[in-house]
Amino acid sequence: MKYAIVFSSIQNTQQYQVTVPDLPGCSVTVETIDLGLEKISQSIKSHLAILAEYGEKIPSAMSVEKHRKQYAIDNPHTHMQTFWAIVDIDITAYLGKSHKINVTLPELLIKQIDERVSKSSAYKTRSGFIASACLVELGK
Repeated sequence: MKYAIVFSSIQNTQQYQVTVPDLPGCSVTVETIDLGLEKISQSIKSHLAILAEYGEKIPSAMSVEKHRKQYAIDNPHTHMQTFWAIVDIDITAYLGKSHKINVTLPELLIKQIDERVSKSSAYKTRSGFIASACLVELGK
């Protein structure tokens, strides 16, 4: 899942506050952008692991554009320098135990799925591709 993150420079310091608007409470304070990307990825994974442990639903990710508009409304007088980025996190590990199911699909569709899986490092298996497609559809 592609989570929008916002970097906000902390006034009178050389630090950034990095937050994930889709995951309230998920934030880190860092001194560099590179470290921010690394640390916020770790923080997101820890946050998702806690949600999974308590059986909570994994929040869907909103687009950066929606977050930017909402941020401008919520912070109309902010003078902090901010910029946005996206962190791509594989959330399948946080969705619970896998179960085998029987799915019937047209042969041509299966061939198209298999071709996409073989050409993309984003999907390791046919099941992974189908799960990703389902997550996108459910997030709408």
